[in-house]
Amino acid sequence: LTRASRSASAAGAAAHVAYLASDALLGRNTPSPGLDTAAAYIARQFQQAGLQPVRGAWTQEVRMQTVALGDSNALSLTVSGKDTAFAIKDDFVPFDMTADRLVQGDLVFAGYGITAPDLTYDDYDGVDVRGKIVVIFRHEPRENDTTSRFNSRKNADRWGMAAKVKRAREHGAVGMLVMNEPLSHMSLTPRGYPWPSLSRIIPKDALPMTLMADDTEKIPVVHVGERVITALFGSVDSLKQLQQRIDTGLRPASFTFRGVTGTVRTSTVVTVHRAQNVVGMVPGADSTLSDAPVVIGAHYDHVGYKKNSPAGTDSIFNGADDNASGTAGLIEVAKAAGAMGTRPARPILFIAFAGEEKGLFGSEWYARHPLFPLPRTRAMLNMDMVGMNAPDSLLLIAQERHRSLEDVARSVNDGSGFTLVTSNLESGGSDHMSFTKRDVPALFFHSGLTPYYHKVVDEASLLNPDKIARVAGLVFRTAWTLAGSPHR
Repeated sequence: LTRASRSASAAGAAAHVAYLASDALLGRNTPSPGLDTAAAYIARQFQQAGLQPVRGAWTQEVRMQTVALGDSNALSLTVSGKDTAFAIKDDFVPFDMTADRLVQGDLVFAGYGITAPDLTYDDYDGVDVRGKIVVIFRHEPRENDTTSRFNSRKNADRWGMAAKVKRAREHGAVGMLVMNEPLSHMSLTPRGYPWPSLSRIIPKDALPMTLMADDTEKIPVVHVGERVITALFGSVDSLKQLQQRIDTGLRPASFTFRGVTGTVRTSTVVTVHRAQNVVGMVPGADSTLSDAPVVIGAHYDHVGYKKNSPAGTDSIFNGADDNASGTAGLIEVAKAAGAMGTRPARPILFIAFAGEEKGLFGSEWYARHPLFPLPRTRAMLNMDMVGMNAPDSLLLIAQERHRSLEDVARSVNDGSGFTLVTSNLESGGSDHMSFTKRDVPALFFHSGLTPYYHKVVDEASLLNPDKIARVAGLVFRTAWTLAGSPHR
């Protein structure tokens, strides 16, 4: 291992960073021609290092979409036989995750739209929403109470709109109306998503980019304002009393509206975009572990360049530390693995992720479309920003329940010259999060933030190639040790 790890060289790391962070690649935005050029370079390096393609390919396509608001958006309610149509923008605004579809049905008030058995709380308990349109609050009970078990800073993903839509779909709902809580928010104006077509100041090309999603997995979702609230509940005061009842007792107060039906039509126009995760592998020697790899990853994208910059100014976000450094490290790990001349028991899968800066797009796409089963994946090792700060200090970041990974890294740290600093990983950050939220153990190698983070001055000349090479050597020894173990 020590001999092979020396194949990870400072000269190699410097050359990779110089290429990936050059002005020619225009900041490697996702998607962009510069990103595609970087992908081709990484694939060549994987091949030259002796890796093998995965399922006959060096790339995994990542499909994304920009979504524009269409022309056919409508909301109407029939209350006790009286029809009322509402106006887009003034009375309702679709969310960005809405479906391109028309739905009709009875309406059910489902509180905050939360199902949380661990908190003994379920807004869907006792009501049947199958084939119906649910009406919910946007946030969570006692939103501003930091001592509440629903505190959003600890549970933001669970109470977010995406989670609420998923929960409604799981319960069989076909549409969703969302309201601000009148006791917690002064404004009841519908916001939804800030669609350029509904704004005078937002550029028309400022469209939301998301991972490609199957429209059959969506439902119409709109944010509604005071006129809709009054039509449903009689008055804002009535809704305040309902919110107070739920928040005080932390007990749901869901019910089916009597004599009320609704029609929701949301219209979207989708444009598909593509990028590539770059992949390569060292096959495993144990046939019983052939689908149980160790994954080593780093994102190779950055944030592009400033448009319409004055002539003579630096407008390119080269992203040398973030994350040409981690990508260079990934290539150097591949070289070390190729120098072994043997195979570990498990496969080692190398992935250079696209779209991390957009919201972990590449790693999330892989997690949704894995090349190896995630429940069988031994571990994920991630390198992101490993080329700056103190030359002999490195952060090892892991979740508490995955501390055994840190122990493995420490056991092979001799000779690297690093003082390894432990940090807890509980939220946010980088591509390992797409794995940890699916219970794949992960270890994040990171040299810390710098004053150059997401600035045009993050350039190759500021990096320490020797540190990148030593990080690569440590990651290689850690991965090879894990790949030699039959245990998860």
